[in-house]
Amino acid sequence: MPESPPLSVLDQSPVRVGGTAADALKETFLLAQRCEDLGFRRYWVAEHHASEGLAGCSPEVLLARLGVETKTIRIGSGGVMLPHYSPYKVAENFKLLATLYPGRIDLGIGRAPGSSQYIAAALRYASRVTPELFPQMVQDLNALLRDERPVTPGMEHAKALPRVELCPELWMLGSSEDSAMLAAHLGLPYSFALFINPEIREDVFELYRRNFQPGVIGKPHSMLTVFAICADTEAEAKRLALSRDLWFHRVMQSAGGGAFPSPEEAETYPWTEQDRMILAARMRRSAVGAPEQVVTQLNGMAAKFGADELMIVTITFDFAARVRSYELLAAAWGMTG
Repeated sequence: MPESPPLSVLDQSPVRVGGTAADALKETFLLAQRCEDLGFRRYWVAEHHASEGLAGCSPEVLLARLGVETKTIRIGSGGVMLPHYSPYKVAENFKLLATLYPGRIDLGIGRAPGSSQYIAAALRYASRVTPELFPQMVQDLNALLRDERPVTPGMEHAKALPRVELCPELWMLGSSEDSAMLAAHLGLPYSFALFINPEIREDVFELYRRNFQPGVIGKPHSMLTVFAICADTEAEAKRLALSRDLWFHRVMQSAGGGAFPSPEEAETYPWTEQDRMILAARMRRSAVGAPEQVVTQLNGMAAKFGADELMIVTITFDFAARVRSYELLAAAWGMTG
């Protein structure tokens, strides 16, 4: 029987109804400590802007604190939306983090706006840089991280300091075939967000592997990010998942989505049959259930996609239930923490 892949955590710092962003960030730090104790490989934090439901707008700021709150687990961005920023400044930020926490920093980068078009314009503040320049920006960022010459004319002599002995681990994040091809072309490890795009073809990692050219790494390496909730019973796990179901439904109805509702609110929501069909389609590539069910579902997805690692994103209204979900999963997975 194939060995199960390593597990990691993506934390979007969810804000619940009646809670605050400060509560969400405190829970991020507490959850990171618990996941380190449990033996998870990586702990990544996300970038979302102008969201009432997701508090993490600045991964690099959170990582500076997470490095203090934890000791050994790799910490990283899932991810930095590079078209908003100067590759030079991103390189400085993450080389500084790598100086503070050597051998522990991952830099996941993406092209998505992480916001509405209006907020994206505000982030760029009249900059003429467009997402079409993303591949060039990635190459410049990688060069600056490694004290090599950037590819963009006029930046040949740019050097990002401080110098580091252990470079941040650079990852391409994505939710499309385009990102898979770009990761392959640039020779980057590739993390696919199945929780964002559950409709992707199952051979997306095979596409990445077939087209891989050695670059930042010598051989292809993939990670699949999946939404999962583990509880003592399947019924309880499905009840807990209702909070995210209703939040996602509201995101689809409007730009924001608001804070995360309670399962009780979600249970009394007037769902239509079409609503339920849409949610069922999205949740078919999630892992929700009792520990043995979740392990079976996750291993099945890892095998179908050919993933080298799995990353888990879990959102529940109750923080204790979220911690419990990771504890149950770690135990069922056979982790030693």
